[in-house]
Amino acid sequence: MSTQVVHQVASWVLSYPHDDVIEALPQLAAALREQRPTRAVRELLEVIEQLAATDPEELRHLYVDTFDLTRRHALHLSYWTEGDTRRRGEVLAAFKQVYRDSGQVVRLGGELPDHLPVVLEFAAVVDPEAGAALLQRYRASLELLRIELEDDASPWAGAVRAVCATLPGESPRTRTEAMALAGPVQPTETVGLEPFDPRLLPLAEGARR
Repeated sequence: MSTQVVHQVASWVLSYPHDDVIEALPQLAAALREQRPTRAVRELLEVIEQLAATDPEELRHLYVDTFDLTRRHALHLSYWTEGDTRRRGEVLAAFKQVYRDSGQVVRLGGELPDHLPVVLEFAAVVDPEAGAALLQRYRASLELLRIELEDDASPWAGAVRAVCATLPGESPRTRTEAMALAGPVQPTETVGLEPFDPRLLPLAEGARR
């Protein structure tokens, strides 16, 4: 149960900090304190403490700067492995198929189906087994996002660390180790982008902002 709570709380704190998210922070913290004090639970409690201590408008600006104005912190899991390629459309369709196979309505809220908060919500309340499998399948994306957020000392780094801590095995220490989790690169046709390796596209020098 604690894993589902971690995924649910992480889904909230990694979402845009609308008023409902900010108002829910005390309840999210209370739910975590009812769980065993695992590493993931401790990480999320620290994140909530940081977010709650930040002025809401400042927090919203910081969120936009962190996740919307740079590719280096992409919350879309398949972006890290596919970039903006034609193959990515197939991958997004595969995410939707997983949701359909659950037999329940999965609300995307205007996001793409590989958006991390959407995947976490699915894993928390719809199909924990299938959701955990998706997160494990895109472990490389999660770990690379974690590394980038840590490098920038982002308050949201702990939320991604918490998610990674719910998955089997230790997190990789370097980008190279994280890249290896994605397996061999498959040639793909890029759409409207420079022809650098589509895997880890946000980390390519030309893609940094």
